[in-house]
Amino acid sequence: MNKKYLGSNFDDFLKEEGLLAEAEAVAVKRVVAFQIAQLMESSSISKTALAKRMQTSRSAIERLLDPANESVTLQTLERAALALGKRLQIELVDFTLTFNRKGKREKQSGDKRKRWPNRARSKVQL
Repeated sequence: MNKKYLGSNFDDFLKEEGLLAEAEAVAVKRVVAFQIAQLMESSSISKTALAKRMQTSRSAIERLLDPANESVTLQTLERAALALGKRLQIELVDFTLTFNRKGKREKQSGDKRKRWPNRARSKVQL
C-alpha cells in the first residue's frame, strides 16, 4: 500500500499528479450542462426550441448539454443564458485555503486576521 497520500485530501493528490485543473474544468462543465438542462426542463423548452432561440443547430445544443464536451465557448454559454432568460456570470476568486494532513484547515502565512478565505471555485451562474 502506498502511504504517500495517506491522510491527505483528494485535491492534494490531483494537484501532485497534475490533474487538478482538468478535474475542476470537467466539474464546472458538468454543473453548467446540468443547470442548462434543469432550466430547460423547468421552462418546458425542448432542445429544438432552444436551438431556434439561440439561432443554432440542435446538434450544437447536444454538444452544449454534453458534460464530456469541452469545446463550449463563452459566447455559446452567453447565448444559452439569454435564450433561457438568464445572464451568464463568471467569477475568478482567490485560491488560498489549505488543509493539513488530517484534513483540518490551516492558517495562511501572513494572515493576521485569523479568517479562512474560501477555496477557489469557478463560479458560473445562469
